[in-house]
Amino acid sequence: MQWTLVIPLKPLAQAKSRLADTASEGLRPGLALAFAQDTVGAALASPAVRDVVVVTDDALAGRELAALGARIVPDAPRAGLNAALAHAAGAARAVDPRCALAAVNADLPALRPHELARVLDAAAEFPRAFLADAAGIGTTVLTAVPGRELLPAFGVDSRARHRASGARELGLTGVASVRQDVDTGEDLRAALALGVGPRTAAAAARLLTAGQ
Repeated sequence: MQWTLVIPLKPLAQAKSRLADTASEGLRPGLALAFAQDTVGAALASPAVRDVVVVTDDALAGRELAALGARIVPDAPRAGLNAALAHAAGAARAVDPRCALAAVNADLPALRPHELARVLDAAAEFPRAFLADAAGIGTTVLTAVPGRELLPAFGVDSRARHRASGARELGLTGVASVRQDVDTGEDLRAALALGVGPRTAAAAARLLTAGQ
């Protein structure tokens, strides 16, 4: 089964506020864009992924991610993360009503295409499924097979909320790159230890230079 990924990205100027202890306000938008570029690039390289839809109102991010091959959908609802994802899912199914959907975080800079494929292949066995983040509290991937709605419940304690919604939790090992989202400086260091994509590596180098 091949999947259509829906990836939400808030305006870069508002992104990654929890990295304030690690990156200045001037550097955080560049980091957020680099995370998204490496996430989208790795996703499009995965054999399990047919296409990627990014929902964002950020003009720069839209141009850069479209250049990588993503389809850009404006955040028409402007009512938060889950509304944006539901909107993007609707846009994807307007093109292909029978597509398999996977909501994926935009901040997975260490993402490995083959690890994402493992997650999506495992998810194909269930009507809806999800993968918890490295912290064990949130969610990095939520899936719905053809004929099923995505029903995103991202945000605080999304692991518990997705489980309560009936989605099957995927207890996979060996997919650390798919679990390691980046919200804090500690998360960024963990992602760097796994090995990040080229744009995040360059942005992190600028961060280190700025701190000297």
